[in-house]
Amino acid sequence: MTKAPTSKSRKTAATKAAPTERFDVHQHVTDQIIKALEAGTKPWEQPWRSAGGSLRPLRFNGEPYRGINVVMLWGASQERGFASPYWMTFQQALELCGF
Repeated sequence: MTKAPTSKSRKTAATKAAPTERFDVHQHVTDQIIKALEAGTKPWEQPWRSAGGSLRPLRFNGEPYRGINVVMLWGASQERGFASPYWMTFQQALELCGF
């Protein structure tokens, strides 16, 4: 007679499965700040004004980003040389184009 698996044994089997790595936003932000500091910049200061005149990154609808997203987008903008303050997801771009 075989013993039915208990919830504890099912959890153990699930835990033993290959772990999926999740994106660690805290580590990402820390790494970006350290990288900027090592390059001689202060990543919490925006030393430029974007082409649109906004100091904060803006969603595609003009609403400003808040919190850590501001620092992350400033860093990405500076790193990639973007002049526009506007950001959107790929899905939002498709929707704006009517797809």
